[in-house]
Amino acid sequence: MPVLYGIGNPLMDIIVRGDAAVLDSLGVIPGSMNLVDYDKQQAALHSGTVVRQLPGGSCANTVRAVRWLLRVAGSSAPAGYTGGVGHDRAGDAFEALLDTEGVQPLLARKNTPTGSSVIVVTPDSQRTMFTYLGACRDMDPDDVDADAVRDARILHVTGYMWDTPNQEQAARSAVQLARRSRTLISFDIADPFVVHRYHQSLVDWIPGHVDILFANEEELRALTGEPAGGEETLRAASRFAPNVVMKTGPEGCVVLDGDRVFESPAHSAQPVDTTGAGDAFAGGYLFGCIQKQSVDTCARVANRLAGGIVTVDGCNYDALDPGEIATAFAEFA
Repeated sequence: MPVLYGIGNPLMDIIVRGDAAVLDSLGVIPGSMNLVDYDKQQAALHSGTVVRQLPGGSCANTVRAVRWLLRVAGSSAPAGYTGGVGHDRAGDAFEALLDTEGVQPLLARKNTPTGSSVIVVTPDSQRTMFTYLGACRDMDPDDVDADAVRDARILHVTGYMWDTPNQEQAARSAVQLARRSRTLISFDIADPFVVHRYHQSLVDWIPGHVDILFANEEELRALTGEPAGGEETLRAASRFAPNVVMKTGPEGCVVLDGDRVFESPAHSAQPVDTTGAGDAFAGGYLFGCIQKQSVDTCARVANRLAGGIVTVDGCNYDALDPGEIATAFAEFA
């Protein structure tokens, strides 16, 4: 059974090189995640040049990161992933790509087409997402692999599961199973719009249900209502989870571990594409947890992997140098 089990929104990521002027014409904010209809997604798709397609979605990217790092570390321990995909070529491709990367594709087939995300990367390396959820929205509690939840060391869920009542219930059910099994629960808020749209539900639910909380500063300010930022906002988040990891982009991260707060600097890198940086960061951190490393080491591994993934097109771990990453692990240990 998988050491890490994730449930999320399976999306085929389509990376497009485009121009910032296109984002203005489409009426979106650069760097944002936008839920769109099929026609608007097609406009984004044809706004530039397609450079790569990968299995994506925030949770899948994190699970893929953990499995890639386990492979680099010489471990055959599996990771598993569940989400709704269609009975279509895109669903078949998503399953095949996960399997190729060593992730168990515990997918639920739906009658709706597989979801996709067109990610427009502008010359400043910023990514703006145009997401059509499709079959993702049809996932329900029956699709959760109960055995995988019970046997995993960590269950990973993202805030995107709150997009529909049935998805939310699937996440809540999985977490209840994990709580009874003493499986650690990791939750990534994933995007500021998630907090703004589902604020009260998340405020009521997260405390007592989450062991490791990932968020950036904007998301934590919105969640806690603490506008000051920095350590004050992080400490205000202590009521939500015992371990809160605040991603600070090019600065790295600030971590709350019980009563202790510490900063971990980013790995220096020349960014090419920031797609999946936060997801890779979470994957690096959870890999460290699986390896039973200190939270300090978990943060350093997270920053190292995030710093690596922004140097390649898309969230493509196989484009990284495994030897370089393995050397970094040795340094951290």
